[in-house]
Amino acid sequence: MPNNDIKTNTLTTHDFYYDLPEELIAQTPAEPRDSSRLLAYDRAADKVLHRHFYDLPSFLRKGDLLVVNNTRVIPARIFGRVDNREGVLETLLLRRIDYTHWETIMRPAKKARVGSVINYGESLSAVVTETGEYGARTIEFSFDGVFEDILDKVGNMPLPPYIKEQPEDKERYQTVYSKVEGSAAAPTAGLHFTPELINSIKAMGVDFATVLLHIGLGTFRPVKEENILDHKMHTEYYEIDQRAADKINAAIEEGRRVICVGTTSVRTLETVADENGFVRPQKGDTSIFIYPGYKFKCVKGLITNFHLPESTLIMLVSAFVGREKTLEIYKNAVEERYRFFSFGDSMMIL
Repeated sequence: MPNNDIKTNTLTTHDFYYDLPEELIAQTPAEPRDSSRLLAYDRAADKVLHRHFYDLPSFLRKGDLLVVNNTRVIPARIFGRVDNREGVLETLLLRRIDYTHWETIMRPAKKARVGSVINYGESLSAVVTETGEYGARTIEFSFDGVFEDILDKVGNMPLPPYIKEQPEDKERYQTVYSKVEGSAAAPTAGLHFTPELINSIKAMGVDFATVLLHIGLGTFRPVKEENILDHKMHTEYYEIDQRAADKINAAIEEGRRVICVGTTSVRTLETVADENGFVRPQKGDTSIFIYPGYKFKCVKGLITNFHLPESTLIMLVSAFVGREKTLEIYKNAVEERYRFFSFGDSMMIL
């Protein structure tokens, strides 16, 4: 059970800070995928083990259910010029509102006022229809042809700013089970899986359930407020179908472990679960914010990467493990020279 070691009403953003040497921020993915390191934490025994991701089956048992997010990253970073003036404007597509309208983040945002026209090439342009905080802009696209085909030509993979170079193979920023396009970032906890590892896990009697959450502004927006309770999570689209719901409910009913691969899978399940942990098929938008003090309804285990200091993601992990224990584990990971963030190593909590 989570160790709620700090009163909710006293939580500050700095309570989730840790020191990280810059050289431990991974710039490239491990090759092969499952050769990344794995820090495994047993909550019941309060024990940390250092392994590799290909050792994952040794921590699983027959009957476990792994829940994965099959979202697929789109080439969501595009560059254009505002009203054909000098200077380049970067646009990150976060969420499709309808056929032509998108929620975005722009840099430098001051160039993009309501009514500004942005040209991304001969076949794609947009007008700014609404402005928001931290560079948020709603835009309406105009295009000649199929939007997805145009985006594939002009867009770049939306790697986080701490990764300096695009990988030669764009698929390295996709999970091997990615399927439904629409994400502005990869669910990075799943990047460590290979088809061979998945087959090995299934062969030992562990099942997989698939949910969907398109990663958007809720993940990218930093926590600026001193008191984290003042932080507003933006909505992200999710889906859970009948097949996934049946698998999850059967596992809950039979007392088997539901283990989420990634914080996005956690947020999806905890959004839809009732007080007993059971879920039903549904789709919609979630703005769930999980931090210490939260009572998990469905999730019994978590596979995740190492997250940025003071981020909502390390707050979620802290809710699952306890804030002090999380920071203790992260300090140990730094001492052991683990690789951090999107292309970094993995952590498993059971």
